[in-house]
Amino acid sequence: MEAIIKTGGHQYKVKEGDTIKVQKIEGEVGSKIKFDEVLLLKDGDKVIVGAPKVENAFVEGMIKEQGREKKIIVFFYRHKTRNKKKQGHRQPYTLVTIDKIVGGNNG
Repeated sequence: MEAIIKTGGHQYKVKEGDTIKVQKIEGEVGSKIKFDEVLLLKDGDKVIVGAPKVENAFVEGMIKEQGREKKIIVFFYRHKTRNKKKQGHRQPYTLVTIDKIVGGNNG
């Protein structure tokens, strides 16, 4: 079974056993998490498309890691005025392993 979920403003295609990197979600490592915004479910040839979400469907997962990405440099420069600004940024993320997909009529 596959699903498309929405979290943190992004959409992810997931299957049971997948590990995905999503924007930071509050929670401890090892705790369970539930994604309620399921946009599409696919089980073999059967496809359920939500309008906008699939009713009574959710995806359960476990938080494996809380971390931060590699540093990127944000550089702002305005020519002829001697204006410049250099800044670094590290985006926080959460690594989630998908345990179970429950949808529509099977759960």
